[in-house]
Amino acid sequence: MLERTTIVVGNPKARSRTSAAAHDVAAFVAARLGARPAVTEVELPDLGAGLLGWGDPAVAEAIAAAKAADLLVVASPTYKATYTGLLKLFLDQIGADELGGVTTVAVMLGAGAAHALAVEVHLRPVLVELGASLPTRGVYLQEAELEDLTPVLDRWWGAAEGPLRRALNQR
Repeated sequence: MLERTTIVVGNPKARSRTSAAAHDVAAFVAARLGARPAVTEVELPDLGAGLLGWGDPAVAEAIAAAKAADLLVVASPTYKATYTGLLKLFLDQIGADELGGVTTVAVMLGAGAAHALAVEVHLRPVLVELGASLPTRGVYLQEAELEDLTPVLDRWWGAAEGPLRRALNQR
């Protein structure tokens, strides 16, 4: 059941296009499932220097929100063909298997199709290492698609619907 969604945005600029896209993906999934989950947003730039050390209360709260989610959306712009260092700093503070099977959708944005596999090749493996369950392919969004994500998300949903419904125990 989809009651709690947490969105983690690894763009160094808060409230960016990456953030908007992550919210759109989360809202799209919720709408398709007929759910109205409580949404917690984690904008990593807002955590600032707390990401550079260990034990920061705001970082611990963000990690707790990720662990408690029914659906976790992790989003990053493509930077040097992978996810951002800011997202890496956050993910480094989550131990192996600590996400405990949280159903997760990985989202990456890029200028063009050249890095479309970055979401699968770079972001998926680290999320799996942390214990996240990614029952479907991630979502790679090109800049030209950001004005209207519906066609891209509809295509993605064609393959993602069954696995996400099963993972979230929704029929």
